[in-house]
Amino acid sequence: MLVGVISDTHDHMDNIRKALKIFKENNVKVVLHAGDYVSPFTWRVFKDFEGEFYGVFGNNDGDKVLLKKLYGERIQNQIRELEIYERRVALMHEPQAVEALAQSGKYDIIVYGHIHEVDKRFINNTLILNPGEACGWLYGKATVMLVSFETLEVDIVFL
Repeated sequence: MLVGVISDTHDHMDNIRKALKIFKENNVKVVLHAGDYVSPFTWRVFKDFEGEFYGVFGNNDGDKVLLKKLYGERIQNQIRELEIYERRVALMHEPQAVEALAQSGKYDIIVYGHIHEVDKRFINNTLILNPGEACGWLYGKATVMLVSFETLEVDIVFL
C-alpha cells in the first residue's frame, strides 16, 4: 500500500501534474500534502486525483477561505492526526514539534514540509518524513515520496 507524500507545491502546476502522474502509475490511493499549495487554483489539478487526499495549511497559503471552499475537508489546520492503513500519522507543515511528537510514541509516521529539503529518518520507532519541495523553486530539486505503509520503505522521486 503506497502513499504519495508531497509538500511545498507553491503553485507549480506542471510539477503537481507530474507528481500525480507518478502517483497514478504507482497505484497510489492516498496522498498526503504537507502544506504550501499557495493559491486556490491548484485545486484544478488536485481535484483529478482518484483517491483519498489529506492536507494541511502551510505558512504561504494565501487565500485560505477559497482554498478551504475548493478543497473542503481535504485541507485542515495542523497538526492533523490520521489513521491510514493501520498507521497513526501526524501531518503538519512547520517542523518545530517533530522531535517531541516522535518522542511521544503516539505516531508511526510524522510528515512535515516547510524546509524544502528531503528528510527521512527514524526517531525511536517513528518514521519522520519531509518530501522536499515539489515546486523546485528554492533548491532546484523537485521531489515527492512514495511510502510503503506496510514496510515503511521510502522512495524519493525526482520530478
